[in-house]
Amino acid sequence: MEKVRTILLQQSVFADNDLEAGLLRQRLREQGTYLVNVMSSPGAGKTTALIALIRRLQEKYRVAVMEADIDSDVDAVRVAQKTGCTSIQLHTGGMCHLDAGMTAQGLNELAQVKPDIVFLENVGNLVCPAEFDTGAHLDMTILSVPEGDDKPLKYPLVYEKCGLVLISKIDAAPYFPFDTETCIRNIRMRNPISTVIPISAKTGENMEQVARWFEEAIERFKANGSGSPVDC
Repeated sequence: MEKVRTILLQQSVFADNDLEAGLLRQRLREQGTYLVNVMSSPGAGKTTALIALIRRLQEKYRVAVMEADIDSDVDAVRVAQKTGCTSIQLHTGGMCHLDAGMTAQGLNELAQVKPDIVFLENVGNLVCPAEFDTGAHLDMTILSVPEGDDKPLKYPLVYEKCGLVLISKIDAAPYFPFDTETCIRNIRMRNPISTVIPISAKTGENMEQVARWFEEAIERFKANGSGSPVDC
């Protein structure tokens, strides 16, 4: 009788990626480049928030952006036009996430820039991106008011991983059944030590606070390789 062997592919894929991510993270530490993996659902305002943040950081730091999408270069072009920073597009070929290998390919294109900080805008998705380590020093999630304050309960992993959560589009709060305190409480259920900052990229509310948070994180990273209380 022929023997059948079962191979756990998922375990192998994650293990190989975790190894590659760890090596990438260490290489970036040695280079002095702080990598931030930005996750959210589609339409949460990742690109708009990043533009507002980059404008505040680039007076002091060399900033670069990698935009991941299944197709198109709309976001990469928009960031470059609005901020003047180096921006590259990563096409995932239909995949709903980035892994460490894909991230490394993008970073190779930024070698000449020698950025202090790179924002990796992951594919808009609250499930797949949270499962794959990109090699980032900080995982960050943006949750928008129109999505509802219950998102951390429905998609726990992405919030469990994050050292920073931005609640975006708070200028729209009067028009949606959204309670900020409830949302923060739900985030705390998943991750009691992450920093949570409500923002409006449109009005600029609390964007200076976010910029100061990143300035402190970058300086801490340059000093000892640590970028946030729960960084990798």
